[in-house]
Amino acid sequence: MATFKIKPASECAYDCISLGEVMLRLDPGEGRIRTTRQFQVWEGGGEYNVSRGLKKCFGKRTAIVTALADNEVGSLVEDLIMQGGLDTQFIKWVNYDGCGRTVRNGLNFTERGFGIRGAKGVSDRGNTAVSQLKPGDIDWEHIFGKLGVRWLHTGGIFAALSESAAEVVIEAVKVAKKYGTIVSYDLNYRPSLWKAIGGEKKAQEVNREIAKYVDVMIGNEEDFTACLGLEIEGNDHNLKELDLSGYKNMIKSAVEMFPNFKVIATTLRTVKSATINSWGAICYADGVIHEATHREDLEIMDRVGGGDSFASGLIYGFLEFNEGGIAVEYGAAHGALAMTTPGDTTMVTLDEVKKIIGGGGARVDR
Repeated sequence: MATFKIKPASECAYDCISLGEVMLRLDPGEGRIRTTRQFQVWEGGGEYNVSRGLKKCFGKRTAIVTALADNEVGSLVEDLIMQGGLDTQFIKWVNYDGCGRTVRNGLNFTERGFGIRGAKGVSDRGNTAVSQLKPGDIDWEHIFGKLGVRWLHTGGIFAALSESAAEVVIEAVKVAKKYGTIVSYDLNYRPSLWKAIGGEKKAQEVNREIAKYVDVMIGNEEDFTACLGLEIEGNDHNLKELDLSGYKNMIKSAVEMFPNFKVIATTLRTVKSATINSWGAICYADGVIHEATHREDLEIMDRVGGGDSFASGLIYGFLEFNEGGIAVEYGAAHGALAMTTPGDTTMVTLDEVKKIIGGGGARVDR
């Protein structure tokens, strides 16, 4: 059974576009932020990573809608985006004041963690160009109405950046729905982003409004309780102990609150150490809960972006096969593989994803 009525690729310029911030990630490798003498740089952002994965791994036509301060750092981020293969024509360039008093580009210092030492992120993203986007800045009618887009992906990280950013999300999803574009949204709750602007109460106010226009809602148990205010039956508010029956109750509650959700997807992760996780995923579609192959003792090199790579694999599965059981397998396999390499974004090939889905192992390919 087909889950969605997806616009044909022949009628659209893009298979997927993402709306969100793209930051410069500074990675100390095996070291610590506080002691390193050098950083490797990557580009990354919760929403951006999804469309980049769809392009680099799955060969889809994608673009990013974002804003950058017009300086050398912004140019570096743009160059990295172009290396990722995304169309950059929808980047809004904002005049730089020479100091960053009024506008700047976001930085994200992230160390990977190892063993009992968890990964650590320090964002430096206040007053960024994209946080100052406001309704009317992007011509959504042109993007969705004239050019045509099969799928829009955005999320709660971008929506949390400012009042106007949340308004831009609502503006985008409304126009996307008008033209029959499928909308996916990753709740991606980050307490640090909401803390200064109203905490969970504000997160729920914003995300409940956006959720009215979402077809595919992605998030874990904390995302759904913090962002949508769901009460999970039988969970006893102990999120660390949530089992599969708890997830089923979560999905039931979410669909009752938002009957427009056609798909609900979440990764199932147990952190045994920074470098050993158990990993799986489930996907509710067409009234059925599909569970992907669960991988115990998955070895992690860099967990950042694993959830985004799950989302890109999931979207690919729906774009290609339009079936929840297949889509969740592509998502779980792609997310697992993406965490075996450094950086926020995927370095995986479609053949590697298919190999893992087919039960292939880690023997040398010659």
